Amino acid sequence: MRVLNSTAARYPAELNWITYGIFFLLGAITSLNDVIVPKLKGLFALPYAKIMLVPAAFFGAYLCMALPASWLIRRIGFLRTGAFGLTLMCAGCLLFVPAAAAATFPVFLGAIFVLASGITFLQVMVNPLTAMLGSPATANSRLSFAQAFYSLGTTIAPWLGATVILGAVAAGTAPNATVIGGVYLVLAVVIAIVAVLVWWRRRSLVEVRAATTPLSQGFRLLQRPLFALGCLSAFVYVGAEIAIGSIIVNYLMQSSVMGLTAQSAGRHLPFYWGGSMIGRFLGGSLLRHVAQGRVLIGATGVALTLLLVSANIPGEAAGWALLAIGLCNSVMYPTIFALASGGLGEHVAEGSGVIVLASVGGAIVPVLTGVTADHLGLKVALGVPALCYAIIMGYGLFVQRRHSV
Repeated sequence: MRVLNSTAARYPAELNWITYGIFFLLGAITSLNDVIVPKLKGLFALPYAKIMLVPAAFFGAYLCMALPASWLIRRIGFLRTGAFGLTLMCAGCLLFVPAAAAATFPVFLGAIFVLASGITFLQVMVNPLTAMLGSPATANSRLSFAQAFYSLGTTIAPWLGATVILGAVAAGTAPNATVIGGVYLVLAVVIAIVAVLVWWRRRSLVEVRAATTPLSQGFRLLQRPLFALGCLSAFVYVGAEIAIGSIIVNYLMQSSVMGLTAQSAGRHLPFYWGGSMIGRFLGGSLLRHVAQGRVLIGATGVALTLLLVSANIPGEAAGWALLAIGLCNSVMYPTIFALASGGLGEHVAEGSGVIVLASVGGAIVPVLTGVTADHLGLKVALGVPALCYAIIMGYGLFVQRRHSV
């Protein structure tokens, strides 16, 4: 496999900023699903269970591509894998144009799957790369800072997406899917530029080849309790975050909550993702002074309280309580990733592949949430992500108990 040389002087400083830019791009495109979901739900008159096939297709790609991405890193290195992932993302964005022209839901799902496949390659590559571009002692705070750029993308993109995509529907100027094709065509151009930049810098990273290990090594790492429970926590975290983000627009449109239009509700999405952004910019400092297990326990405790409040009170307070969960989410994933991957050494690529594979929770939990919403209503459906946060709290308790022994 390929690993970075441990000497900090062996890579240029601008690589950090390239990784931050990739995080921003990943966040922007991933969060656009929260705008696409209500758009397609209205266009095709779909129930919640079926429209949740959008995040299912997106995160289903993680299940299919995470381990091949880990294998590719070992074969060609981090930056070449990044360039490949960006190229695949560009192809996925371009597929939205014929999907929009055909205006059929399955074709959209296919385009989403290809786009997410490229994102998967980048996720497997960029997280361990960021952790290794510096001192191991500051890897957690560096990941938290990098994730803040991810959250910056998730804050900006939904507002723009709601204005262009949902706003067009509200104004009656684009009563079909063509506006989606236009948005993703612009994204394809931006991604192509970033791909060229990454390919141009592919030789700037000094990597050394370690002993080759089988791809199954990643699954052998599950024998380690800290890693296995970290993967489970990543599974439920991504599922909860995406489930909440996917239903927020429709949740805020309910007369018993805020009674907003689709465009106005969509413009509230930045409060959810923006809370995560603010928390991640501040989280690097917090994680330097507070034990990681305690961070998880505190963040999940507040998230569970907010879900309970939102599910049991009417009016605007219910909506704002759900939106505030974004702030709680902020430190969870970087903390889970750092805890799970810490100490993996030369197996970090395989470990990263398995952790990213666990992001398939973003395909499963939203569907369970949608099915619950169809049968029992959106407020009751909040119990599904609540269970996810309870599991993450358990991981935090496990870590604290382990470190106190």
